[in-house]
Amino acid sequence: MRRTLRVLGRLLVGLLVVLAVAVVAGYWWQRPMILTGTGYAAHNECAVRNLAGRDDPLSDLPDNPLVPYLGSRVHGAVGEEGAHVTASMKNTGLAGQEAFFTPGLGCTLAQEGDPGFAPRVSDAASFGPNPLDGAPVRPLTGARSSDLDRAIDTAFGDDLDPAEQQRLGTRAVVVVKGDRVVAERYAPGFDADTPQLGWSMSKSATNLYVGRLVQEGKVDIHAEGIRPEWTEDKASITLDDLLRMQSGLAWDETYELGTPITEMLYRQDDMGDYAAARDLAHPVGAHRQYSTGSTQLVCDTVRQKLGVDDRDEAAALPYRWLLEPLGLRSARWEPDASGTTACGSYLWMTPRDWAALGMFARDDGRWDGKQLLPKGWMRSSTTEDPAEGEPEPYGSTWWLRTGAHQPPYFRSLPKDTYWMSGHDGQRTVVVPSADLVVVRMGFSPTYADQDPRVEQLVRAAIDAT
Repeated sequence: MRRTLRVLGRLLVGLLVVLAVAVVAGYWWQRPMILTGTGYAAHNECAVRNLAGRDDPLSDLPDNPLVPYLGSRVHGAVGEEGAHVTASMKNTGLAGQEAFFTPGLGCTLAQEGDPGFAPRVSDAASFGPNPLDGAPVRPLTGARSSDLDRAIDTAFGDDLDPAEQQRLGTRAVVVVKGDRVVAERYAPGFDADTPQLGWSMSKSATNLYVGRLVQEGKVDIHAEGIRPEWTEDKASITLDDLLRMQSGLAWDETYELGTPITEMLYRQDDMGDYAAARDLAHPVGAHRQYSTGSTQLVCDTVRQKLGVDDRDEAAALPYRWLLEPLGLRSARWEPDASGTTACGSYLWMTPRDWAALGMFARDDGRWDGKQLLPKGWMRSSTTEDPAEGEPEPYGSTWWLRTGAHQPPYFRSLPKDTYWMSGHDGQRTVVVPSADLVVVRMGFSPTYADQDPRVEQLVRAAIDAT
């Protein structure tokens, strides 16, 4: 009997050892994906609390089986220097990630501790005028203005049951005709002063930032040899290729285990260096591959071209050249830990400031009587270059109504329509022929690309004017 018990004991110990080894091996196998989750959670909570002034960061996390296993801790006073958030598996420290808040800049996910940015303080005199800042809503009075009101109600899902309305997730709608706000509505918990994350709408803002630098003679978007480490075929990549997603650099934008986009956003302190090291997968200029890495390379390369090495100065560049001249006081464009702005993803602004940015594009860079973009910049930026690869009409970081392939949405809108598009249903739609800009923002993972409500909203705004 004792011998039998000893044998069973050894078997049990062996099984426990095998189980422990399997658990450890499973953790290390899945660790890159877990770090994606903890990195997302840390950055999200840091920004939602410290930038948006909200206390419900869980409402901005995706519906993912990993989410219930994440835990976070908030450190420091909200909105103050030194605030930061740590996230890990059930607050055990496993796969821990940390995001640090800097007043005036936002939150930065960093692998090696606090990046130590100095708070950014803008001189009030550096801000240009913004016609939407504090302006009253002046509703339209035409015969079809009530149709616009109904379309806004539909955009917020007033026709849906409460659960489906929550899944629709609309948080803001702003409609601008000319330079006046003609309609505006916010979800409970949000108002005109609540900054919201544009996600990939930031890419379109990057186009305008580069346009400002071209206008000032600081960069040439068609120049080759833009990065010293790029040799042979990579040396022919231009800023224009990067803006049009036609660099040929290998990329995968899907948020899955070990893909370049998750590796860059959640594991790399210097996102530009990581993206620059990607191999060529296609001939330069011949293949379109949507890539946040390409947009990150734009800002990193521009920083180098401007000769800016200081991290605080680098993080302030888009403010100096774009955000402050347009009077976008709510804007916070978050940097990576190297100081380079995370140009593909992390621009926060109020919906009115997103609308003002759309006005700037609609008017081809004419602002307060001054031409701040090269004339014709938006005509070029909203013209599609022929390319293989992803078929949806795409210009220079702007999505297009017309092109080699018809997009599956917005087909009822005028052909000169173009728009910014961001994760989870962010849209800023520009219709120059109607002198119109429509912003719709929310948290809509389910509805983002399928629901026709944004198209109906823009159509109603056109018809009402």
